[in-house]
Amino acid sequence: MAVSFAKLKHEMMKMVPPTLFFFVLLNAVVIIRALMLKGTGISLPTSVSVVFASLILGKSVLLANMLPFINRYPDHPLVWNAAWKTLIYTIVAGILHYFERLFEFWKETHGLAAAHHELLAHINWPQFWAIQILLFLMIGNYCAFAELGRVIGRVALKSYFLGPRVDVPPTWRQG
Repeated sequence: MAVSFAKLKHEMMKMVPPTLFFFVLLNAVVIIRALMLKGTGISLPTSVSVVFASLILGKSVLLANMLPFINRYPDHPLVWNAAWKTLIYTIVAGILHYFERLFEFWKETHGLAAAHHELLAHINWPQFWAIQILLFLMIGNYCAFAELGRVIGRVALKSYFLGPRVDVPPTWRQG
C-alpha cells in the first residue's frame, strides 16, 4: 500500500509543472479569445473548463513522455527534441481544441455527426488557427525549457530563474 501511494504521489508531482504551465497558457488563450469576441455574444469557456483542460493536457504530457518515440533525438542539439515534442504536443492540443468545439455543438444537436457538420459549417477558422498558433508558440517554449531542464537538471534550471544560483558544473565551463 505504501509503495503504491508513493508511486501515485511521484506521478502527481511530475504532473504539476505541465499542468500549471497549461493552466496559465489556457487562461491567456481565454483572455485573448474574450478580447477577440467582445461584443459578439459568443460564449467562452468557464474557469472550471480551463482547470479540466489543464489537467488533461498535463496528463497528456506525462502520457506522451512515456511513448518510446517521444525522445527521438536525445543526442542531437536540444532544438531537435524540443521541436519534435512541440509538434506532438501541438497535434494533441489541436485535437483537444477541436473536440472542445465539437462538444459545444453536440450539446445543441445531440448527435455526433450533426455536431460535426454544424461545427464545420459554423466554426470561425481564422480564430481556430489563431489559437492554434498561440498554443504552438507557448508549447514550443514549454518544450524548450523542459529539454533544457532535462540536460542541465531541474534544480539548476530552477536556481537560474528563482535563485539562489548554483555554481556551473566544471564540464560547462570548458567549450
